[in-house]
Amino acid sequence: MALNTSADAPLPVGEVSRLIGGWIDRLGAVWVEGQITQLSRRPGAGVVFLTLRDPSYDVSVSVTCYRQVFDSVADVVSEGARVVVHAKPEWYAPRGQLSLRAAEIKPVGVGELLARLEQLKKSLAAEGLFAAERKKTLPFLPQLVGLVCGRASAAERDVLENARRRWPAVRFEVRNVAVQGVHAVPQVVQAVRELDALDEVDVIVVARGGGSVEDLLPFSDEQLVRAVAACRTPVVSAIGHEPDSPLLDLVADLRASTPTDAAKKVVPDVGEEYERVRFLRERARRCVQAFVDREERGLTHALARPCMEDPHRMVDERADQVSALLDRGRRTLGHLLDRADSELTHTHARVVALSPAATLQRGYAVLQRADGHVVRDPAEVAADETLRARVAEGEFTVQVDA
Repeated sequence: MALNTSADAPLPVGEVSRLIGGWIDRLGAVWVEGQITQLSRRPGAGVVFLTLRDPSYDVSVSVTCYRQVFDSVADVVSEGARVVVHAKPEWYAPRGQLSLRAAEIKPVGVGELLARLEQLKKSLAAEGLFAAERKKTLPFLPQLVGLVCGRASAAERDVLENARRRWPAVRFEVRNVAVQGVHAVPQVVQAVRELDALDEVDVIVVARGGGSVEDLLPFSDEQLVRAVAACRTPVVSAIGHEPDSPLLDLVADLRASTPTDAAKKVVPDVGEEYERVRFLRERARRCVQAFVDREERGLTHALARPCMEDPHRMVDERADQVSALLDRGRRTLGHLLDRADSELTHTHARVVALSPAATLQRGYAVLQRADGHVVRDPAEVAADETLRARVAEGEFTVQVDA
């Protein structure tokens, strides 16, 4: 509810604190889950002080409870444990502090944690964060490897030593973070984002040694999973040992069973690559030698052919064939010309024999009227008509006698 205040009519601090306390009292009891980061259990004191922290969002709240409430779970609860608290928010007006008064504390069992992780796993899988098509391929030979691990940890030593043993020239950009506890998630997320922002980093390795389910919980945190899914740089998960499988393994582009295995998968082995290069060079040499040998055999076979031993032999053989064909052509053409000449002579003789001129040579004459028509019947001419008589040596006119 808004208050009517101004610079001229302010509220005293005590009144503001009292009003805040009244609003908080209306909230009622709530169930709260978190991780115990501080535990103060003074001998003889009737109140136990706790600090609950949300590992995903760097938020803490103070919790107080009566000694008998905490004694019921004292054997299974310590700093770092996850608990569920039934508490009522309280406002301490004199110092303006918010705390929770716990009436019941329940430790979160491994079975319950696994059930929650399975539910979160199904939810993230439904969003496609674990899909195979989202996985990015690791570079064959990264120039700079980003490493997120605990300070001076066995995981850091395993990754660095094994990677440099395999490829001595590899370089690392290391980010040392907390790998368990309440500070693990925000520090790992920040380190991953810093390395992803560096253009020269080719691949990021998140490594941690083995541990209990509770120890590996930060690597199943939803905030970390989403941060890795948003990376543009390939991410390798190397958490725990072979049986361990946090959600980070599912969202990462490559899962390594151990930090040592991550070093083997991130960089190639220089000895193996030298051997592979030697094998390929030998294979290439054999292929080239086989090709040269095959071509030499083909050249030898070609040189052994008769046409290569005596190149003019083919020309000479073809010259004889050309001469024979030329003579045959000449003879054939001569026969054709002789035959045509004979046929022409015979035809000319027949034409001459059948020509009207030949008839005229024998003393015959052809009578033609003035219009050129040949006279074939005496009835065709009239008395005193002038006709033209054509003989072998010329022509003359005649007149028809009545």
